Amino acid sequence: MSAKIKTILYATDMGEHMRPVFRFAIDIAKNHEAKIIMLHVIEPLSSGALVTIDVYMPKFDAKEVLQDGMKKALVKMQKRLSNFCVDEQIKDPSDCEIISRVKVVNGRCAESIVHQAEQLGADLIVVGTNTSSSMSSHFLGSTARNVTQLSKTPVLVVPVHD
Repeated sequence: MSAKIKTILYATDMGEHMRPVFRFAIDIAKNHEAKIIMLHVIEPLSSGALVTIDVYMPKFDAKEVLQDGMKKALVKMQKRLSNFCVDEQIKDPSDCEIISRVKVVNGRCAESIVHQAEQLGADLIVVGTNTSSSMSSHFLGSTARNVTQLSKTPVLVVPVHD
């Protein structure tokens, strides 16, 4: 008996290197007749950064800037999704219609991904991890590792090569 997958949470850092991971999520969704929720997490500023900003820019409203950043990230994700469908020459429009929601949240990456999976009733989490040695790939690798450790939902980690 195989597990029924109805909802896939695809977590992305919005890097171009994530396309193969997204393709993988789409293939799984098509095979299981599932929907995909795309998620991007924006990490909060540290308290030290907020204090420094407050000292040098007292009129700076961190909450307003965060909200603006989240709106811009959402627009960017929607544009990337549209570009993906065009670039991949997806002939069947239903392939891109399986994306039921695009969501941007603020918080710690791994914890937010796991929390969103629980809140949204995801049956599978799909994340990518870089295999190069750059600092960003270490971050992605640690995020994927932390998601697998924290999640009660099955996690598929797709290796990505730059």
